[in-house]
Amino acid sequence: MDERAAEISGSLEYSDGDMKTPRVPRVSTFSIVARDPASGDFGIAVASKFLAVGAVVPGARANVGAVATQSYANLRFVPQGLDLLAAGASPQSVLETFRRTDPDLHTRQFGLVDALGEALTFTGGGCHDWAGGLTGDGVAVQGNLLAGEGVVSDMLRAYQEGEAASFPRRLLAALKAGDGAGGDRRGRQSAALLVVGAGKGYGGTSDVAVDLRVDDHGDPVTELARLMGVHELLFTRPTSTRALTSEDISWLQGVLRTHGLRGGEPSGEWDEETQAGLRTLYGAENLEERFVEGPHVDAEAWAYFRSRY
Repeated sequence: MDERAAEISGSLEYSDGDMKTPRVPRVSTFSIVARDPASGDFGIAVASKFLAVGAVVPGARANVGAVATQSYANLRFVPQGLDLLAAGASPQSVLETFRRTDPDLHTRQFGLVDALGEALTFTGGGCHDWAGGLTGDGVAVQGNLLAGEGVVSDMLRAYQEGEAASFPRRLLAALKAGDGAGGDRRGRQSAALLVVGAGKGYGGTSDVAVDLRVDDHGDPVTELARLMGVHELLFTRPTSTRALTSEDISWLQGVLRTHGLRGGEPSGEWDEETQAGLRTLYGAENLEERFVEGPHVDAEAWAYFRSRY
């Protein structure tokens, strides 16, 4: 631990009033914390029989690391852990700081990963069975009050076998595998996905690339995957385009005319009025990221327009 990390560590001592048995509800849950080796992005996916688990468990900072805190969750662990990692502390040093400063560490569970991809998972002896975790290269999975050890082992396997998918989709695949293995043995209620990367937020003005939450749902992991699909549609730039046929243009001109965005009968020929109307249509559907100059179109946006109109 470097000098700055030691200084932060020394400031985390609890006051006497904090040294008491936790009174907060336990966040019995399963989560995955990971660093994408290709991009350096950090991500957390989590699910639980607990209201709005995404407001409690995950935290991440671009170029620094990610932390998930659960069981009788100590919410200080997220900002403290990230500050320590930013100051040069290793994951093991973060654990030792928590061990020294949290008298109720035996009730806690957390996972973290740093900027080098070093991962750590911790499960206190006071966590409710089944409780435990596993680590791999750049990834930690953990859970408590689970259906069994298969929840975390299936999560780790799904993540490690999903290298062909995007990083958010790998995290979702792990969460789905844990859910399929039984997940939280009390049932289902909420799920969340958080991914950060430098400058990858909306308009390049933040580091939050994905922040999706399902707070109260009968099948939260499935719903989270649906939301990820919407996110990909709205915020992913097209990788390829195709030319619109005369029939495509006629259909589009009919839609634009119906919505007051173009006058006259459909001609099947591309013109400036059709271009302007299509740009407005993209904006109305929050698809600006997918707009391309006509008479070409992003295939996914076009499929959406055909189903929508």
